[in-house]
Amino acid sequence: MNSRRTFIKQVGLVAGATLIVPSLAFDKVNKNVGLQLYTLRDQLPKDVRGIIEKVAQAGYKEVETYGYSDGKFWGLTPKEFKALLSSNGLKAPSGHYGMDDFIKTGNSDGLKADIEACATIGGKYFTIAGAHVDTSKGADGFKSTALAFNKAAEFAKASGLKFAYHNHDFEFKKIGDTTGYNVYLNESDKNLVGFEMDLYWVVRSGNDPLTLISAHPGRFPMWHVKDMDKTKPELNTEVGKGSIDFKAIFAKAKESGMQHFFVEHENNYYPDPIGSIKSSCDYIKANLI
Repeated sequence: MNSRRTFIKQVGLVAGATLIVPSLAFDKVNKNVGLQLYTLRDQLPKDVRGIIEKVAQAGYKEVETYGYSDGKFWGLTPKEFKALLSSNGLKAPSGHYGMDDFIKTGNSDGLKADIEACATIGGKYFTIAGAHVDTSKGADGFKSTALAFNKAAEFAKASGLKFAYHNHDFEFKKIGDTTGYNVYLNESDKNLVGFEMDLYWVVRSGNDPLTLISAHPGRFPMWHVKDMDKTKPELNTEVGKGSIDFKAIFAKAKESGMQHFFVEHENNYYPDPIGSIKSSCDYIKANLI
């Protein structure tokens, strides 16, 4: 009996330690800090090579792209952009793309072209940053979009990629006794469709990331890490300076299924955009991983 009590006590201590020390939850979890390049959307078009170099100098090892158009990333072909990342010790495991034309018309040409671009730069996840929903149909509108996710995910799989959806806050609005996000989680194929949880938007919508992770373990292979200003929640602040309890969330990394996370900052940079991303990166390395 005593040995059993000792065992239970030891298990409890380890579980408690995992809650207190996030690094214990990070065994076999990618610790490379990533940056969603939308954070530097005003700077990138002016000097893509110089800004990518500064991202690496700020301590990042991964980036998430956005804005692919006319066959290029900020004037560079996918192969050229991959070479630029590689020369700075960076990888792009995920990128943000759109699929509205596919949802509305069923034409998959543009979708497949984007998937190939994502694969060419070394992507692992083809991520949709918001998708068209016919909200006039209520939950059925979200169900229809979820089914489109499944189809797009099959295309991605054929190119060696996984599919993910990135949330904002509108998906959490009540539709009867459910939400659009719940419909996405329940109606999409869990073997094909993952979710990139934007922690800020989950909290901003009045929800709890920990509750979502507990209810849907393994469905969130990626996160967006951006903090909420303590006095003006509509504004971002550097990670560690705001009101979001990232330590508790990072302690659930393995349960979430988290493989990659990306800092994102959309406004209110301090002291400047590059200084801001360095501050967030430094805090994460010192306190969260």
